[in-house]
Amino acid sequence: MSYQELSLEDLYLQMQDDLYDGLKAEIPVEVQEALARGQSPQEILDNGLVAGMDIVGADFRDGILFVPEVLMAANAMKAGMEILRPLLAETGVSRIGKMILGTVKGDIHDIGKNLVAMMMEGAGFEVINLGINVDAEGFVAAIREHEPDILGMSALLTTTMPYMKVVVDTLGEEGMRDNIYIMVGGAPVTENFAREVGADAYGRDAAVSVEIAKRFMLGKNSR
Repeated sequence: MSYQELSLEDLYLQMQDDLYDGLKAEIPVEVQEALARGQSPQEILDNGLVAGMDIVGADFRDGILFVPEVLMAANAMKAGMEILRPLLAETGVSRIGKMILGTVKGDIHDIGKNLVAMMMEGAGFEVINLGINVDAEGFVAAIREHEPDILGMSALLTTTMPYMKVVVDTLGEEGMRDNIYIMVGGAPVTENFAREVGADAYGRDAAVSVEIAKRFMLGKNSR
């Protein structure tokens, strides 16, 4: 059965299913089919990709899916986003928030951070991923340039965790701390540690981090 024969509702359900199964080749075809039917990039993002990633996120949180499956789903979503991103930019569509992400100085681990980036994008955030080994100056420069709502920092080594406090303190010295919501995460990071370094939130995993970020933006936008 071809995608043309599906009702619009079934096309979106198929997109969500294929995303869940990590079928990277199918998603762009379904996105193009939805566009051909006159669906806006935002509708396709919301009803297809974001809706699918919401299911992936919930099952990841509940231990039904694991990191390899989530990465496959995120990569499938990325294939769809490559078509939608330029179209979304053209239509000046408003994303739910803007986030800067980076692994702190001295640390070169990025699988977890990249998973967070993909799932945040899947939830409708604009994500600026600074990569690994980012120093305080790098974070400050990126915040100045992009004016994000949220800063996310990751560390996988106990030796690099304290650098998170260096970044928070530097933002304080630059007078930028109060304008940004800071989230931290990574295998050795804990809720207590997040409080100690002056962060606003601790993201235990990618799914929880997305929920925290969405909740923060809801609160911020209702003020």
